[in-house]
Amino acid sequence: MSKTIKKCFYEKLTFEKMLEANKRARIGKVKKKEVIIFEMDLETNIIRIIDEIKNANYHFGEYRSFVVYEPKERLIKSLPYRDRVVHQWYVEEFIKPYFFKRFIKDTYACLDERGTHSAVNAIQKKMRSMKKKYYNYYVLKCDIRKYFYSINKKILLEILKNKISDKKLLEFSKVILDDGEEIGIPIGNFTSQYFANIYLNELDHYIKEQLKVKNYVRYMDDFVLLVPKKEEAKRLLVLIKEFLNKKLQLELNSKSKYFLNKNGIDFCGYRIFETHILLRKRFKNKIKKKIKLWKHLIDNNKFIYSKFLLSVNSCKGHASHCNSHNFIKKFDKQINELINNIDDKEK
Repeated sequence: MSKTIKKCFYEKLTFEKMLEANKRARIGKVKKKEVIIFEMDLETNIIRIIDEIKNANYHFGEYRSFVVYEPKERLIKSLPYRDRVVHQWYVEEFIKPYFFKRFIKDTYACLDERGTHSAVNAIQKKMRSMKKKYYNYYVLKCDIRKYFYSINKKILLEILKNKISDKKLLEFSKVILDDGEEIGIPIGNFTSQYFANIYLNELDHYIKEQLKVKNYVRYMDDFVLLVPKKEEAKRLLVLIKEFLNKKLQLELNSKSKYFLNKNGIDFCGYRIFETHILLRKRFKNKIKKKIKLWKHLIDNNKFIYSKFLLSVNSCKGHASHCNSHNFIKKFDKQINELINNIDDKEK
């Protein structure tokens, strides 16, 4: 494996690759006004993007900001569509082929053929191994305090510099990162989730190679370590805090702690035990709120069946990956009652 990314920027700055980026960026957005306008003169717009990047005068547009409240309150920033095409190109041509191979096998976010369910299965497999070997063991469960808002761009650029020797690619990486703020990367940018993964790849290698922790799994800024003794969990927590603070200028969330395995592990939307996996209470409470909302929409003739069906399938899909037979049975009954209510109103 080459230690650095060498001259490749202009090789990948082609009409064909930018056209492919547009095809990815438009998925699920083909009816949006800005996508339609961009594609009305697609060839000219792509050529203009390429020329601006080649001449080092590409400027990203202004962010549109909005707040979401599920699963928690977060500020989301969204760039104009043409910029999202460029982000797609950058990630597909440089991040995925050159950085993914540097990630450890125990990290699961934003990686092809990995994801939340793979992370859950991996941690349960490690739990079963620890249970067989030690019976009782300790879980060190951590997450980063306000992670995306805390990433230091100077440190991130230094990490990128260690891997990128192509000067044009490095300069364009700076342009992508420059949003007027020294600290934090925007939640909502397609590149942000990949930069965030690259940033904590430093922690992954520290834990695996220097701390020699075998049983470790990370999904974005949530990570779990399994160790035989309480004293080891306590020691590792101190060392990880020091590394994050000194190397990456990050802090652990106050909820980060160690505990006995009998309590199970709350991770990636599930409550995981060696013998079974359960839904989180927060997910069940979310479903209760959804059902109340659907009832309200039906009563006020504002119910949209297509959105309802997508949400139902999403909820059942999540529940199907754990031991949730009783929950799904009860949920199906509630959904059938809602559908019958709709039919009664239409008669």
